[in-house]
Amino acid sequence: MRFHSSLFIFIACFAGTLHAADLPAPARDAATLYAQFCANCHGADLRGGKAQSLLDATWQHAKNDEDIARVIRKGILRSGMPSFSVALSDAEIRALVVLIRETGTRDVDPAVHRAAPLPSGVQTSELHSYRIEKIIDGLDVPWSLAFLPDGRLLITERTGAIFIATQKNGVWTTSSVANPPKVWVRDEGGLMAFAVPPDYDKTGWLYLTLSDPGENDTGNTKLIRGRLRDDRWSDEETLFEAPRSTYTSNGINFGGRVVFSGDYLFLSFGERGEVGQAQDLSLPNGKVHRLFRDGRIPPDNPFVKTPGALPSIWSYGHRNPQGLAVHPVTGELWETEHGPRGGDELNYIRPGHNYGWPVITHGMNYNGTPVSPITAKAGMDQPVLHWTPSIAVSPLRFYTGDAFPKWKNNLFLGALAQQELRRLVVEGDRVVRQEIILKNRGRVRDMITGPDGCLYVSLEVPGPENPAVIVRLAPAE
Repeated sequence: MRFHSSLFIFIACFAGTLHAADLPAPARDAATLYAQFCANCHGADLRGGKAQSLLDATWQHAKNDEDIARVIRKGILRSGMPSFSVALSDAEIRALVVLIRETGTRDVDPAVHRAAPLPSGVQTSELHSYRIEKIIDGLDVPWSLAFLPDGRLLITERTGAIFIATQKNGVWTTSSVANPPKVWVRDEGGLMAFAVPPDYDKTGWLYLTLSDPGENDTGNTKLIRGRLRDDRWSDEETLFEAPRSTYTSNGINFGGRVVFSGDYLFLSFGERGEVGQAQDLSLPNGKVHRLFRDGRIPPDNPFVKTPGALPSIWSYGHRNPQGLAVHPVTGELWETEHGPRGGDELNYIRPGHNYGWPVITHGMNYNGTPVSPITAKAGMDQPVLHWTPSIAVSPLRFYTGDAFPKWKNNLFLGALAQQELRRLVVEGDRVVRQEIILKNRGRVRDMITGPDGCLYVSLEVPGPENPAVIVRLAPAE
């Protein structure tokens, strides 16, 4: 993409000085703004007209989003482009930047609506060659994977079923778990993440997140634990639940990942479509929570002594945090969260820190209207990485096996909309290398290191005739 010496956004529509009286109503969406002010010069599809395309790979007057916003706001007078600081609010300028970015990205990497068949033969990556083996199929949105110490694989379906997969002589079979928990299955809600604690061999506890049904067709995120007795869900206990007053009919943004670190667990809790509650320390929405494994509150949590704050809160200002991972060596906590239209994030989580939603964001509302005019603010952490357009980040895991030694302790990230499995090399709080391992093979719902050191991935394949599958990435040699 390029801002060049001949660029002039909106000049065909506004040849003279702009006045406050010319301003239309607020909350205009970016597509309408572009069609009204930009399309005459840059084309209805951003591919160019009087001025050149906005989908080029380079920019002459901008290096990043802030520069693009500055050019729109201040103009390039010597090139005939006026300032639009009066015609457009900062929030609307920000929405135009998102529109330009997402259109440019999708021009070269369109969102995938159907998956390609799984490849056969040896696949190559930067560090390892591997084969992809389908081990289980016929599933419906396999939200989470968890291995038991004896090698059995637990699978949750969002619609409420739990399966146990067992392997013998290379053949996998599945059986259903009886008496699964009651869940509120609505849009994104249902049965979510299984997590096996470090002391499972001693206690038998399994941890599970779900959308809990409330009154009048409402629900909210809940953390429970229970045991498997003769393949039956038993001994259920509630460890964390929201006040009933916060239950909502919104079927979105549940969060719902659980990870363990020593004696503690971390739980991600989405903002549930209640925009603004992520900044309210009295509510669980839009937070990462830290508990002891039995649900008690650690006394050193950052807001234990803050009047009115929930003592379980570890970090806040999150939108829909669906990925959580603890570094197996350093214990550092990483998180992924869905942005709205753009602004997906990878975050390095620090206790007590504010990650900004919805005060700062790199995305805009789904209808094209702005969320916020700013992407940074003092006292709010920036994401380590962010994506516009959204790749729909979801699961997040560190690889801990020995089958792929050069991947050891690398961070694997899944994407739904872009159907990607990415490998990230992290150093401290930075990502120093990225690689796409899988592309266009299905929406990546989860991935996990197996007891054999292979990488197991659950793929939700778009299309009604394509059931979801579990595949294994095994070393080619």
